[in-house]
Amino acid sequence: MGVVTYDFEVSSPISPARLFKALVLEADKLFPKAAPQAIKSVELDGNGGPGTIVKINFAEGLPFQYVKHTVEGQDKDNLSYSYSLIEGGPLGEKLEKISYENKFVAGADGGSVCKSIMKFYTVGDCTFTEDEIKEQIQRMDGVYKAVEAYLIANPDVCN
Repeated sequence: MGVVTYDFEVSSPISPARLFKALVLEADKLFPKAAPQAIKSVELDGNGGPGTIVKINFAEGLPFQYVKHTVEGQDKDNLSYSYSLIEGGPLGEKLEKISYENKFVAGADGGSVCKSIMKFYTVGDCTFTEDEIKEQIQRMDGVYKAVEAYLIANPDVCN
């Protein structure tokens, strides 16, 4: 098994605390509302904190039916969240799991920056290319931008 690490950042006009609340603390309720074209439902097996298993069921017609991830860490004071994708989605012949570490910080323009570290754990001696990594980020970015647009359109949500 090999590990490929990739760091990236995403800027948003939404404050760090509000974005953290939307993407982490209330994702099970918010994702299907903000991105119904992509996400059918979100199921939690646990209280949302470390050890919780989260299953995201995708809308029909998308490349994957679902993904499951396990919450590894959640720090509401420092607005950080870590989890690992453990089943479904892009996992299979090439990938055993994908781990994510996210931290939401204040942006220079009054919004926020989500700083992320992704670790791709490959099966055997398989490789995972930068193009494949960018494809995964692009999929996540669609939901991220949908949540962002939903928060802008609904200023009272997640305050």
